[in-house]
Amino acid sequence: MMTLIFATGNRNKLEEVRQILAEKELGEFQLLSIEEAGGWEEPEETGESFIENAVIKAKAARTAVEEKYPGAIAIADDSGLEVDALPDELGVHSARFMGHDTPYEEKNAEILRRLEEKPKEERSARFVCAAAAILPGIPGHEESNAVVVRRGVIEGYIADAPAGENGFGYDPIFFVDDYGKTTAELSAEEKNEISHRGKAFRMLADALKQRYGL
Repeated sequence: MMTLIFATGNRNKLEEVRQILAEKELGEFQLLSIEEAGGWEEPEETGESFIENAVIKAKAARTAVEEKYPGAIAIADDSGLEVDALPDELGVHSARFMGHDTPYEEKNAEILRRLEEKPKEERSARFVCAAAAILPGIPGHEESNAVVVRRGVIEGYIADAPAGENGFGYDPIFFVDDYGKTTAELSAEEKNEISHRGKAFRMLADALKQRYGL
């Protein structure tokens, strides 16, 4: 059985990725959060890109579980919201915008306040996700602890007002034209189909299937 250790404590994110990987038919696998695997010392996200931060977290998770799960694959993601009208505010700083402990209702309200009265064409935004995996060495392969990274993006706009009860984070204010809804109004299945995280982890799953001959 393939064991994957996910460097997250976010239950919503864990369930999203578990569902995505199941749909990709990885064979028998178990996906454990880093807490379920024994915990870790969460690293400082010093990268200047989503990819750099995802790799930092995946490497830290791999180091933390190496003794207990020597053959496990450590995976991590770094994701966030980019708003073109606020180029320096969000992006890799999305989770830290207005402080880690600030409720997302307040963060969303502040973004809406800053974009108040701006027309749709000036409210363009995107969700970006980088998914990284640290793979243990395979007999016969030269590389050890190889790094695999995939990046997913979904384009949209900042809505005029929050809408929807699903999802989390910035979902209530991110509007997707193709559905005519915010991502918080989408079902879990709809969101996984189009989301930045869904895209990134489906591509990552394809890379794992190819590497392990699944």
